Amino acid sequence: MATTEGGRRVVLCADDYGMSAGVSEAVLRLAGQQRLSATSAMVLSPRWHEDARRLAEWRGVLDVGLHLDWTSDFAQAAGHGLRLGAAMRRAMFGGFDQAAARVEIERQLDAFEAAWQAPPDHIDGHQHIQQFAGIRQALIQVATRRYGARLPWMRVSRPAARRLDVKGKIIAAMGADALTSLAAREGVPTSAVLSGIYGFEAEEDVYARHVARWLAEAPDGAVLMCHPSAQPDAGDEISPARVREMAFLQGPAFADLLRSEAVRLVRGSELYQR
Repeated sequence: MATTEGGRRVVLCADDYGMSAGVSEAVLRLAGQQRLSATSAMVLSPRWHEDARRLAEWRGVLDVGLHLDWTSDFAQAAGHGLRLGAAMRRAMFGGFDQAAARVEIERQLDAFEAAWQAPPDHIDGHQHIQQFAGIRQALIQVATRRYGARLPWMRVSRPAARRLDVKGKIIAAMGADALTSLAAREGVPTSAVLSGIYGFEAEEDVYARHVARWLAEAPDGAVLMCHPSAQPDAGDEISPARVREMAFLQGPAFADLLRSEAVRLVRGSELYQR
């Protein structure tokens, strides 16, 4: 990926590929500008099969992974989905049924591979559900059985200690340490630190200030998630923030930040996989 030759290595991952026309277009444009090193796909979306075809140009350039989904409108239409609050309560009070979770994870991996014609480079979760109780155990079981010696890396949603605000603390508490420990026992590669958590404010320059701070503080090997869209979507409550993210990430100020902070965008498969 284009940045500096040395310096700290960061995985810049655009979540939600396939969610909408605007999100998919944003990922494709940013890939063309070498402003991303990974993307995560929502395979329950009816767009996924066609959008996977469009993404194929960037095979081997971007890490392309599964954005495991239990909380979107697509997941609810599929019959297993819950709103985020309900999913969090289930995870905290007894956890998800692991047998049922395994079935759903297999289904989403099947859908990913049917369109992409390859296993995912990584697996993460829409609204961080990959580390929820019941889902994380099922995920590790399915991944180790299905992929053997060539395991995808798992994203752990653990903000750096200095950025544990209320939202970050809640995200981490939903299973970051437990997923890390479970993955380590089974030899599954993981990322360590997740950046890019904020309140999706859409005011002018707010996102630019966030990114400047995230890049200044990012340790080597961090994942920085983003949620860009090339156009507004009236059905998406964070659409204004997505459009702001896209405007910044494709602009010259972001390229200047990467250079000034000596940050190099790399694929997670280059960092985490053995």
